[in-house]
Amino acid sequence: MTRALLSLGSNLGDRAGHLRSAVASLGGSVLLVSGVYETPPWGDSDQPAYLNAVVLAEDPDAGPEDWLARARAAERAAGRERDPARRFGPRTLDVDVIVVWTQEGTPMLRDDPELTLPHPRAHLRAFVLRPWLDIQPYGRLPGHGWVTDLLNSAAVGADAVELRPCPEVGLESTL
Repeated sequence: MTRALLSLGSNLGDRAGHLRSAVASLGGSVLLVSGVYETPPWGDSDQPAYLNAVVLAEDPDAGPEDWLARARAAERAAGRERDPARRFGPRTLDVDVIVVWTQEGTPMLRDDPELTLPHPRAHLRAFVLRPWLDIQPYGRLPGHGWVTDLLNSAAVGADAVELRPCPEVGLESTL
C-alpha cells in the first residue's frame, strides 16, 4: 500500500472542472482534498492564472509508477497538450506526483528522469505547499523539512502572498 500527494493545476478552459475531473479520476483512493487557490503562473508569466489544489490518495496496490500513470491519464482526459518550447506554459491540467509514502509511512525516494521523488521543485512552490497545509498541517517534505517552514522561507514567501483562496470552488470526491 502506498499513499501519494498529488498536486493539481489548471489555467485553460474550465479550470475548476478540470480539477474536479482529476479528483474524480482517482475514485475511492482519495483520502483528503485541499482547498483551491488561484495563483499567478509560475516559470512563464505570459499566461492566465491557475487554480491549484492537492490530493492525498491511498491505494493498496499502487507503486510510484502507478501514481504517475494515473496523473498522466487525468491530464490526457483533460486534453492536455505539452509544448516542448514552453515547459511551464499554460495547460488544461497538470498533475504532479509530489511524494509517495510506503504503508509504514516511509517516503519513497527516486531519481529517475520520468519520476523523481520527492518532486524536485516542490519546496519552491507556494501553490503546492499552501494547499498541502490544508490537509496535513504537520506535513514534511522529505529532504527539505516542515511544509510550514518551507512556505515561510524567503524563497517561497513572496509567492505565497500572491495566492488567493477560492472557497467557492469545491473539489470533493464523488464517493
